[in-house]
Amino acid sequence: MKLVAAIIKPFKLDDVREALSEIGVQGMTVTEVKGFGRQKGHTELYRGAEYVVDFLPKVKIEVAVDDGMLEQVLETITKSANTGKVGDGKIFVTGLEDVVRIRTGETGIDAV
Repeated sequence: MKLVAAIIKPFKLDDVREALSEIGVQGMTVTEVKGFGRQKGHTELYRGAEYVVDFLPKVKIEVAVDDGMLEQVLETITKSANTGKVGDGKIFVTGLEDVVRIRTGETGIDAV
């Protein structure tokens, strides 16, 4: 099993969620995060004063998937989150040793 963590632009969340649901992903965790990469932030004007916004708002989606679904999930996230502009985000994949569903005690892929 793998844990897929995708950092994307907030307005692409619904597109990614719908696309993942279509391929059979049943659950995900979504967290509002802030960060910067190559964008390096931007400047904004507020009440006549200019200030620098270093950390941009992003959304982090975490999905636990079976190894057999990994490539399909990566492709789906990449296609649905892509705008073609700087700051589209990144996808991180890590190994997942085990999963336990608290309510039933199921483990492994059955718990996902």
